[in-house]
Amino acid sequence: MGETTTSATIEQHAARFQSDFAKVRKEIQKAVVGHKDVVDGVLVALFANGHALLEGVPGLGKTLLVRSLSQALSLDFNRIQFTPDLMPADVTGTTIVVERDGGRDFQFRKGPVFTQILLADEINRATPKTQSSLLEAMQERSVTVGGTTHILDKPFLVMATQNPIEQEGTYPLPEAQLDRFFFKLEVGYSTREELAEILNRTTAGETPAIERVLDAAAILSHQKLVRHVKIAAHVQDYAVRLVLSTHPHGPFATPMTNRYLRFGASPRAAQTLALGAKVYALLAGRGHVNVEDIQKCALPGLRHRMLINFEGEAEGINPDSIVKNAIETLTADARVPA
Repeated sequence: MGETTTSATIEQHAARFQSDFAKVRKEIQKAVVGHKDVVDGVLVALFANGHALLEGVPGLGKTLLVRSLSQALSLDFNRIQFTPDLMPADVTGTTIVVERDGGRDFQFRKGPVFTQILLADEINRATPKTQSSLLEAMQERSVTVGGTTHILDKPFLVMATQNPIEQEGTYPLPEAQLDRFFFKLEVGYSTREELAEILNRTTAGETPAIERVLDAAAILSHQKLVRHVKIAAHVQDYAVRLVLSTHPHGPFATPMTNRYLRFGASPRAAQTLALGAKVYALLAGRGHVNVEDIQKCALPGLRHRMLINFEGEAEGINPDSIVKNAIETLTADARVPA
């Protein structure tokens, strides 16, 4: 698909994208009851070639969701259970000495990060040193050990779960680690009806069979299509201003930002808003992004990329309220700077 692709051409390919998105969602929902917004958020991250962080108390189905996703895709899958004693080499791999032809040689033994979908389960139960072992893999899609760089297979996606930091035995994720997650999705409690359906599915002796409906080639093709969705200058500028609204004392900062934030979102946040919005545009059958697409990505794309100051913590302010306030404050259109 060339750079001169028109919106009409993209819309012709959107039908297949919508179909494949719906197929994967349907397979996940065979095992996961409810949490539609979280499931869709994970799939948006997948097709935007980004990583997703799922946060919620234990037992809400975070791990089940990621496992179900891996079962619906024809991709290699590994799981790492993060614990306080996990070491970086347990993630990336290590160099070992082997006997060969009467002598000794060094051989690299790959760790579980060498896969296509990596489930980093309860990632914030490991120390920050171990958490940071994923930084290069998440950003560069490569792993460097002993001065040698190893390229990871494509697509490569980290789907991580974490418990709220208020829980015992957790370490807060470093800001650099959080910034590498495309979306942070909050998994809430199930409703009365959803709990009843969970019991019907899990206590009747039947296990749903999840079929593989998408392979690596199709995913890479869709990821390429997403990049070609058009975004007008004023819509892109809205995404830029939304990110800048999280920068304290900046030209677009809101009063809430100036009062309650220590620092705001990085340029990766703007990339997230643009790419995520392109996925939502395709899901709507459009070849171009509108402001509403940007707004759909605002909460999961920004909530983990800002830091509340002491006053905000004392008053119980959370990042979502600041993002919602920014959306209410910013106009949908503004003159694009020359």
